Amino acid sequence: MTSRGALAQDEPSQQPAPQQGNSQPQQSPNEEKKDESPNPAQVAAEKTKEVTVQAAEATKKMGEQALVKARDWEIGWLTGVYVEEGHTMVPLNSKQRREIYLEQTLTTPGAYMKRMFAAGIDQARGAPSQWGGGWGGYGERFASREGQFIAANSLAYLGNATLKYEPRYDQCQCSGFWPRTRHAIMRNFLTYNKSEQQLRPQWALYGGSFGGGLISTAWKPHPRDAFAEGGRAMLGQAGYGTLLNFFIEFSTDINRTIGAKKRKSK
Repeated sequence: MTSRGALAQDEPSQQPAPQQGNSQPQQSPNEEKKDESPNPAQVAAEKTKEVTVQAAEATKKMGEQALVKARDWEIGWLTGVYVEEGHTMVPLNSKQRREIYLEQTLTTPGAYMKRMFAAGIDQARGAPSQWGGGWGGYGERFASREGQFIAANSLAYLGNATLKYEPRYDQCQCSGFWPRTRHAIMRNFLTYNKSEQQLRPQWALYGGSFGGGLISTAWKPHPRDAFAEGGRAMLGQAGYGTLLNFFIEFSTDINRTIGAKKRKSK
């Protein structure tokens, strides 16, 4: 006879039946966290994209600012210093007069462009004929115009400072093409005294032009007539100065049409 203990050992042990319909093994919490972590390559790609977009936006803004600055030629580098419409004329002190003199004579590109233009006209006329043509002749004519202009502006600066006259152009406080044109022409021959209200003849401006013409005979070839050179310089100021005033008078209107920012007058 076999004991019940032996029979109990021979019977197979009972195991829980496997669940049907789910053959995937269950993941541990650590494995789930590992699967949820971002892909390093994907993170780097997204970061690169973000930086690229930011760089593109910055480049676009810089380009727009450069375009606005390029077309904003009324900030003084071409037209020179002037008092904008709607601003009150205030008497200048010695430091302000000196700064305006330097800007109008030496420190702005517009001042040199004016001499380049005048030298180009001299080159086309072949005057003086002794300097010939080509770049050599143009260089001599530009240097001559440069010296004459510096002499004329320096004399005008000293004269205006002594008389307390206004060296700046002021845009007309009026409206309409013809009133503003008349103002531009008149202001080439008249300027304000220290009151900034009473008009006086442009003694210093035309005296400086005449003196610059006289001084230019020091380096011009013979034959030369000092008084004739001075007279021609005064005529040049009458014509060129009127054109410049006209340009300044309507420069703001031109710039507004092309979207340039409003100039802050000095």
